[in-house]
Amino acid sequence: MAIATLLPATTAFIQRTPRMLIGAEWVEAADGQTMPLHNPATGEPLCVVPRATVDDVDRAVLAARQAFDDSPWSRTRPRERQNLLWKLADLMQRDAELLAQLECLNNGKSAAVAQAMDVQLAIDFLRYMAGWATKIEGSSVEVSVPLMPDQQFHSFIRREAVGVVGAIVAWNFPLLLACWKLGPALATGCTVVLKPADETPLTALKLAELVQEAGYPDGVFNVVTGTGITAGSALTHNPLVDKLTFTGSTAVGKEIGKIAMDAMTRVTLELGGKSPTIVMADADLGSAAAGAASAIFFNQGQVCCAGSRLYVQRKHFDNVVADIAGIANAMKLGSGLDASIDMGPLISARQQERVWRYIEMGRDSGATLACGGERFGPGYFIKPTVIVDVDQQHSLVQEEIFGPVLVAIPFDDEADALRMANDSPYGLGASIWSNDLAAVHRMIPRIKSGSVWVNCHSALDPALPFGGYKMSGVGREMGYAAIEHYTELKSVLIKL
Repeated sequence: MAIATLLPATTAFIQRTPRMLIGAEWVEAADGQTMPLHNPATGEPLCVVPRATVDDVDRAVLAARQAFDDSPWSRTRPRERQNLLWKLADLMQRDAELLAQLECLNNGKSAAVAQAMDVQLAIDFLRYMAGWATKIEGSSVEVSVPLMPDQQFHSFIRREAVGVVGAIVAWNFPLLLACWKLGPALATGCTVVLKPADETPLTALKLAELVQEAGYPDGVFNVVTGTGITAGSALTHNPLVDKLTFTGSTAVGKEIGKIAMDAMTRVTLELGGKSPTIVMADADLGSAAAGAASAIFFNQGQVCCAGSRLYVQRKHFDNVVADIAGIANAMKLGSGLDASIDMGPLISARQQERVWRYIEMGRDSGATLACGGERFGPGYFIKPTVIVDVDQQHSLVQEEIFGPVLVAIPFDDEADALRMANDSPYGLGASIWSNDLAAVHRMIPRIKSGSVWVNCHSALDPALPFGGYKMSGVGREMGYAAIEHYTELKSVLIKL
C-alpha cells in the first residue's frame, strides 16, 4: 500500500488553532467550544473546529448584511465580480493538491479522485459562473397601461442580486457543493454565510482563506462551523437572510423549506435520491455493467444521484448482476491517501451503522446478497454490496441508503421498466442503457427526474441545471437556472 505523503501545508492546516471566518476576522466560537473531527479511514481524531453559537451565526449574517448593503461590494461592477471569481478559481488550482488532501482526510474519499474530480469540477464551475457575471440581463417592455390611455411610458425589467445567502451543504462533496452555492452568489453580487456539514468543514475553511486572498471585501463570504441543530438552525431562522440554499437529506430539507415559507425567504433545496439505472436488452451489456457499478460504488455510494436501483431486462438480468458482482468483489478498499484503492470508507461510524442496518434488513426479509454485505475496520468500511430477490415496495428499494448498496430487479418490457423507475418518492436522476434511440427518446419524457443520462450516469456539466422532481428538491443548481435562483426581478414603469 503506497500511502501519499501529506503536504506540509496540509499538516499545518490541520494543526492550526481552530478558527472560523466572520467578517474580516478569524475567530473562535463565542463560548470557546469546539467539536472534534475524525479520519474516516482510521476512526482516529483528526482535529477540532469551533462549535458556533447562535450569536456567532447572527454576527456572521450581520457581517454579510453590511457587506451587501454598505460595503464596496454592493457597488462592484460585473467585470470585477467576474475577475474575482477567476482569481478564486486560479488560487484553488494552485492549491488543488492541498484541497484534495483535506477532503480525503476529512471525508474519507480518495485524494487522487478528489483532486481530479471534486476540486477540478469546483474550479471549472467557478470559471463557468464567472462568465455569467457579465451577462445578467434585464429587458425593456412596450406596455399598454389601459387605465391611462393618454400617457406615454418607459418600462423595463431589472434582475438584481437577491441579497444575503445562507448556504448549508452536505458532507459527501463538501468543497464542490460549497462552490455550487458560492459561484452564482458571487457572480450576481450576493453575500454568503456558509454552514458546512458538521463532519466536513475543513475545505470550507480553506476556501474562506482563498476568498480573502483573492481580494473579496470583508463580509462577502463567511464560514461558521458547528452543528446543524444550533448553527444550521440559527442560519435558517435569521430574518436578515434573504435566501436559503440547502443540500442534504429530504427530511432536513423539508423542515428548512417550511421555515423559509413562513418567513417568505427565497429557497432552493437539493435533496435525496433513489436513482434508477435501466438496462435495456439491446444495450452494450459490458459497458452497462461497468457503468452501473460506477453509478453506485463511486464515492462509496454517498452520492445523492447514485444509481442505487438497477432494473435489467429479464433475459440478461443474471449475467449483468454477475458482472457487477465481479466488479464489486475485485474492488480494493482502503485509505483515500492510497492512490491504488477503488473505494474508501464511509463518512462516519453512524453512517456505517445505518448502511449496515439496511443490509441486515435485506437478509432478514429473505433477499439474496450477490456480493458484499460485510463491514470492517479500523475505519468505517462496508464492502460493495449487490442485493437481489427484493420486492419493489421493500424499504431497500424505496428509501435512500446512501452507501455502496445496489438493489437489482428484473423487468419484462419498456412499460414495466418505466413503472418501476417512477415508483419512488424521489426524482433526482436516472440513466438508460440502450442503443435504440427511438426507445430512449420515448422513455426520457416519461421518467420523472431532474436529470436523465443515456449510456452514462452522474455525468455533470456546469451548463446543465441539476436538481430534482418530487422529494428530491425544489430549484436547480448550475447552468443559468442558478443565476435565476440568486436574483430577483424588478419591474420599472416611468410615466414620461
